Amino acid sequence: MKFKKTQTLEGIAKLLQIDFIGDANFEIFGINEIHVVEKGDIVFVDHPKYYEKALNSAATTILINKKVDCPEGKSLLISDDPFRDFNKITHHFNPFVKASENISQTADIGKDTIIQPNVFIGNHVKIGHHCVIHPNVTIYDNTIIGNYVTIQANTVLGADAFYYKKRAAGFDKLISGGGVVVEDHVDLGASCTIDRGVTGNTTIKEGTKIDNQVHIGHDTIIGKKCLIASQTGIAGCVIIEDEVTIWGQVGTNSGITIGKGAVILGQTGVTKSVQGGKSYFGTPIEESREKLKQIAGLKRLLKEK
Repeated sequence: MKFKKTQTLEGIAKLLQIDFIGDANFEIFGINEIHVVEKGDIVFVDHPKYYEKALNSAATTILINKKVDCPEGKSLLISDDPFRDFNKITHHFNPFVKASENISQTADIGKDTIIQPNVFIGNHVKIGHHCVIHPNVTIYDNTIIGNYVTIQANTVLGADAFYYKKRAAGFDKLISGGGVVVEDHVDLGASCTIDRGVTGNTTIKEGTKIDNQVHIGHDTIIGKKCLIASQTGIAGCVIIEDEVTIWGQVGTNSGITIGKGAVILGQTGVTKSVQGGKSYFGTPIEESREKLKQIAGLKRLLKEK
């Protein structure tokens, strides 16, 4: 998530009422999660296990819960609760804006796009040309949709990420400040749910077709010309490369990659990253030919007994 105006280290520290290490005028351009940080970003870290990763990341300001040596060319924000203060930054620079109408006046809707009754379109949504948005679709703020996109009834684009921190009193939610990007010639089935990114975008690339009742988690990137069948659940921060086929009732772990041209057979649990150009099946996931051999061998053993 980028700020509309460049901020300074001292300014962010004053906003959060915390100490800082570094040049008071050190420039900050935005905030991001560790997997998408760039120069000028703030990243937060609140566990010693991940200190080194955060300090050595592309982020140039680290919101951290311990005073440590500051890497050259970077700055630190010292917080007793980085999770809480990361939320404060998101809320301050990207606050929730209440809707006052079904289709926001700030929405940009392209030529020959059809919007069916009972569709909700939030603030600063951009929809391209020749799209069809069917009844009861909900499109949250800042979603970007390309040209020739079809979205079937009851689908939701841009709901909050499922991201919580366990506290003694319950679970604290990480505020979502990202968006959803749907590129040209994408079809989305009925009753799909596509969560927005925490700080970046959940992205569905050109030509991908998605069946009914598919869930796509925050910050996931789905490549070009993929096919995803019904009742599949894709976790957050997953990368699905181009021309992948995923059959029904597949589930994935977060943070994994499915290589280009892979085929994931129905009811598979994608527990780890897999290479492209192969077919996979089962839980834990294996190449489908090997998995089916194992099942056949087990059946033979049972018959022999």
